[in-house]
Amino acid sequence: MGTVLSKAQIVVHALYGLRRTYDVLNKRLQLSPGLPIPNPTLPFWTVPAAPVPTEPTVLPEYADIVIIGSGITGTSVAYNILSRETRLKIVMLEAREICSGATGRNGGHINPPLYHDFEELKDKYGVQAAKSMIAFRRAHITELQRIATEEDIIKQSQCRETEHLDVFTCPKAFAAAKENLAKWRAAMPVESSSFVCHEREEAIERFHLSDGVLGCISNAGGAMHPYRFVTSLLSILHARHSERRVIDIITRTPCTTISCDSHGLYIVTTPRGTLRARHVVHATNGWCSHLLPALRTKISPARGAMSAQRPGRALAASTCDGGRSFVFYRGPVGYDYLTQLPAGEHELMFGGGWAQACDDGLPEIGIADDGSVNHASQSYLAGALPQFFGLRNWGAEAEAGAAEGSGEEGGGQVKWGSGRTKAQWSGILGISSDLVPWVGRIPEKLAGRSASPTHQSEEKMGVVVKAHLAPPGEWIAAGYSGEGMVHAWMSGKALAHMVLDREDEIQEWFPDVLRVTEKRWKEANVENLIKRFM
Repeated sequence: MGTVLSKAQIVVHALYGLRRTYDVLNKRLQLSPGLPIPNPTLPFWTVPAAPVPTEPTVLPEYADIVIIGSGITGTSVAYNILSRETRLKIVMLEAREICSGATGRNGGHINPPLYHDFEELKDKYGVQAAKSMIAFRRAHITELQRIATEEDIIKQSQCRETEHLDVFTCPKAFAAAKENLAKWRAAMPVESSSFVCHEREEAIERFHLSDGVLGCISNAGGAMHPYRFVTSLLSILHARHSERRVIDIITRTPCTTISCDSHGLYIVTTPRGTLRARHVVHATNGWCSHLLPALRTKISPARGAMSAQRPGRALAASTCDGGRSFVFYRGPVGYDYLTQLPAGEHELMFGGGWAQACDDGLPEIGIADDGSVNHASQSYLAGALPQFFGLRNWGAEAEAGAAEGSGEEGGGQVKWGSGRTKAQWSGILGISSDLVPWVGRIPEKLAGRSASPTHQSEEKMGVVVKAHLAPPGEWIAAGYSGEGMVHAWMSGKALAHMVLDREDEIQEWFPDVLRVTEKRWKEANVENLIKRFM
């Protein structure tokens, strides 16, 4: 009897704990993420800071388009608009420094989930929509390399192809991956032709991995320096359009509120004053629901962990000095990701630790504070790599280079760690409740405001719009769920076409399932998101 009672007590206690975890997490997701904090952790990517011109100090009175956010999404919107139309005025507002959000804090890998969730996408949206999503993700490697080549920023951005490995140490995860790969191959044989499954012995021997590895799946991947890519493009845009001041990039200027005036224009309010605009683009990802309360629980902030580490002295055979990228799967939930810089000390850019970053059983969903790091996840990241590669393949620990003290040449007085770990930082992701991005015009019901200027009201304001644009509105591209590098650029490109009223040009490649609609908003259920992480 005592044993039965003990088991019953354990069950009751466990259920109570789960209910408490659910309630705390659900309450957290209902809160506003607020504005980005002024003193975040320092990412290794951003040292030294890029000299992007960020004038004027005084806000212009009017802009045809205001872009909130200066990461890869906002940069894509601006770049793709100005590649097609220059008879307009764009103002980009950034709460902190240029590219100080998720783009300047991520892992730098361009490795889209393909076989991983094809079946799930097919079951939910249908086979054609699933194929469209796969093609959309795959397009990022080609498009980012094309842009880097055409703008002559390959060296700065380090944009490159890699041999990518999905590495498995969990038998359930590896079995599921092989099953998903087989199904994807049957549905998309051409796109999946470069994917090769390597069982344990071959994986360990060929790729110099730990004896604990059960197997891996290899394919063509990509990597780049996300901060240098974005800042290089913004510098180019500023220089290219400097005579007519087509684009102003204004830092340390958060957007605090958005409203509409009596003339039917948007009023964008900042601590430096206000400006009026016909279009407002939300490119703030995890922070978007601060200005769009209707999107709380639809796109939620989540804190991720990243590090920069010196490779072991024997590791080049495993990583090819930046020629390979990796995703490590230790269990059925979460993963760790790794790229390596092709220059300098060949730093390992290692992130993840999601499963370890739990306080009282709670993952770091609903947290928008990137001013500190999670102790458990960073402790895990600091020690995990020799376990994935094996102590023999890792070799002796590297010593700090002679130029230590700066992230790159000219890094100033920043002092990095002198051991294996050089830097640790956090970043805020935007997690979509239905796990696909939200891209497009925001319905007025969700935005909570509408702007519809007439020609007479514009004349009274002294506004002359030379370019053909879509009817005024608010727009968004966000909710990449930790996969921004394979969703953000093309989402921003699609948004540029929408704002320019050129939707016919994106019909062949933009997945309609990403559009923001009231129907999708109603169906996107935070309960399902919570279940995935509990």
